[in-house]
Amino acid sequence: MAIKSIRIIAGAMAVAGFAGHATAQNTSEIKIVLPEQPANLEPCGTIITNVGQILSRNVVEPLTVIDPTSGQATPGLATEWNQTDPNTWQLKLREGVKFQDGAAFNAEAVKFSIERMTGGKVTCSNIAKFGAAKLTVTAVDDLTVEIKSDSPQPILPTLLSVVMVVSPNTPVDKAVNDPIGTGPFKLASFTPQTVVLESFDGYWGEKPAITKASYVWRPESSIRAAMVETGEADLTPSIAIQDATNSATDFAYLNSETTAMRIDAGFAPLDDVRVRKALNLAIDWEGLAQLFGDDVHRAAQMVVTGINGHDDKLAPWSFDAEQARALIAEAKAAGVPVDTEIELIGRNGIYPNGTEAMEAMMAMWQDVGLNVKLTMLDVNDWLRYLQKPFPEGRGPNLLQMMHDNNKGDAAFTIPIFYTSAGSYSTVSDAALDNEIAGAMAATGEDRTAKFKAVFNKVHSELALDIPMFHMIGYTRVGTRLDWKPDIATNSEIPLANIGLKN
Repeated sequence: MAIKSIRIIAGAMAVAGFAGHATAQNTSEIKIVLPEQPANLEPCGTIITNVGQILSRNVVEPLTVIDPTSGQATPGLATEWNQTDPNTWQLKLREGVKFQDGAAFNAEAVKFSIERMTGGKVTCSNIAKFGAAKLTVTAVDDLTVEIKSDSPQPILPTLLSVVMVVSPNTPVDKAVNDPIGTGPFKLASFTPQTVVLESFDGYWGEKPAITKASYVWRPESSIRAAMVETGEADLTPSIAIQDATNSATDFAYLNSETTAMRIDAGFAPLDDVRVRKALNLAIDWEGLAQLFGDDVHRAAQMVVTGINGHDDKLAPWSFDAEQARALIAEAKAAGVPVDTEIELIGRNGIYPNGTEAMEAMMAMWQDVGLNVKLTMLDVNDWLRYLQKPFPEGRGPNLLQMMHDNNKGDAAFTIPIFYTSAGSYSTVSDAALDNEIAGAMAATGEDRTAKFKAVFNKVHSELALDIPMFHMIGYTRVGTRLDWKPDIATNSEIPLANIGLKN
């Protein structure tokens, strides 16, 4: 296969729907095949790929929407906003909106959704994007909301793109699998085999061309590709490079995903920086890249080019097995228990060829003298290791991750991974916390410079993780659909943006 022959898709998708393309009920129904089953349909977890691709901007909608080209916040359920002081923003809400259960969309509903997200009674992945910020929400009037934070939040409108607004009838003390939002589609059913969405007649916006979408899941990339090829499915957002063989239906696209291994730095021998550096140096990066295609880029940090804070001058770790062995020997001589078993925790279906990557990396680490054992988990069990509180009784481990930041700013990455309170963080470093707090409160060029400094410290001085690749996604789109992927596809697939060819 000539990878270069597959078109690279960059730039924005059309935001408007394509009403009027469908000619009959059956032709306006589509099937999407995902790599894995969603763990749940809790709207507070839409930053998890297989949840967001179903719910985000379909069933539930955010206050703001990030433009995929500029990275700027644009109107969603909030139509305008202004900062009244460094810690306070005021938002105007969209008129004429109602929830799918008939409840009113207003300032009280927004207050309810934010307080449900931040209240701690529901495990909420999306709150990780806010770091340690504490928010106070006030309904000023029916369509005006005031949000105060305990520290300056200069990009709060961008952060609000992960606030999925739910009906005030949603339980506040438990996760739900029957989400009710304001989106153009409502949940019809959720079973172990499929999720079905049907169009919502009371939607405030333009009527989509699609009237019904069914989601199924198949872990094997070749099967997903074949389902679209034969017409059994209309779209699969992720296939392996070896299956992207048809230039008419297969698209490579520049996405915002960075693959990495999180090092649980709280356990020996991973609490020693020499061992953490050795883990990075032991990988044959050029050989590993063959699993992902010619267009992937080695990563030195957890955000892609174009995100505020990305440092183009920060060089990725090179492959130097001898130096890795020397560092491990030095650590052993200093009393570090380098022979301790390290659990390598992978996630089934996390990205194409993900299991093969874990097997290859395990062999490379074993080759330099580390005792690494691979465990592959389904998403439900893997999530227990991703987000606090981590499982009791765990030992030293390396966690396979894929982090998506298409929001334009490193604030969606750095606090989550590197502050003591970060939802995914295994680090406790007061000096680093203070440095990150300074970056989060800064603006303009000062903000960029401070984020770059954090990424440099995390990479070169502390070696807190193992950045792998900034990824290229491969998607197969059926011939009857008028749609192409963009940088946001790993986070969401808005059905209103899918047209149907005549």
